[in-house]
Amino acid sequence: MLHESPIIEWHGINIDLSVILMLVVSCAVVFLIAFLATRNLSVENPGKLQNFMEWVVDFVKGLISSSMDMKKGKAFLSLGMTLIMFIFVSNMLGLPFGIVTDYHDKEHAAIFGKPLVTVTEQIDKLQAEQSASGEHEEIEVGVGWWKSPTADAGVSMGLALMIFLMVHFLGLTRNTKGYLKHYVQPFVFFLPINIIEQLSKLLTHGMRLFGNIFAGEVLISVLLSMTKLGAVGWVGSVAGLVVWQGFSIFVGSIQAFVFTILTFVYISQAIDTHEEH
Repeated sequence: MLHESPIIEWHGINIDLSVILMLVVSCAVVFLIAFLATRNLSVENPGKLQNFMEWVVDFVKGLISSSMDMKKGKAFLSLGMTLIMFIFVSNMLGLPFGIVTDYHDKEHAAIFGKPLVTVTEQIDKLQAEQSASGEHEEIEVGVGWWKSPTADAGVSMGLALMIFLMVHFLGLTRNTKGYLKHYVQPFVFFLPINIIEQLSKLLTHGMRLFGNIFAGEVLISVLLSMTKLGAVGWVGSVAGLVVWQGFSIFVGSIQAFVFTILTFVYISQAIDTHEEH
């Protein structure tokens, strides 16, 4: 089963602590990889991490050159490397294990002196259901702390929104005439359609990433719940997890690639003047 998120309320804003935790972990892992790969650079005897980083650089250069002139695109090399490494690491974090804490009453469902909103609401709901049915079972609400941050719609859409704003800023500042002209091509009355097209890019860019990673973690939760079915359930759960973990690594890698290549495609469309889009 899926676990609740550790959400607290701060000045009227709901904050998911697991998302903040996992974003910090993702950033720390990416920074650590980059630091270790560039700490002792050597031309004659490069280390494995240095070779890996060089491969990432060449791979991102290939993505850039496939969508725009490298003279214009070289400025976005750091962006591409950061995106593909951050998204890949984020996609992988929820695969190896999970951290779950169980709460049985509202008094202990708090952190930093603030109640966990989702837990208290769920406990109230379960207590009301038990009162209505006359049952008196122990209430237990699980809270998941460790997951892929990209499995949260807010994170994935936040990344997509960042790219969306950057793309249109670049279009307005580096290719003002061509960028504005494409909104009324091939005819002026296509303006509403072209605006909707741009907004749909934002939605699909973020939701594609979120949907794939979230679905993967849901399936992992379902496979884990099969252990309650006894020996047969344990065998099915372990076999399913082995297969799905391998496939999830593939899916996570593909989604990091797709998000990054689409970023360069959108940048290219904004800064390059074409007769048609």
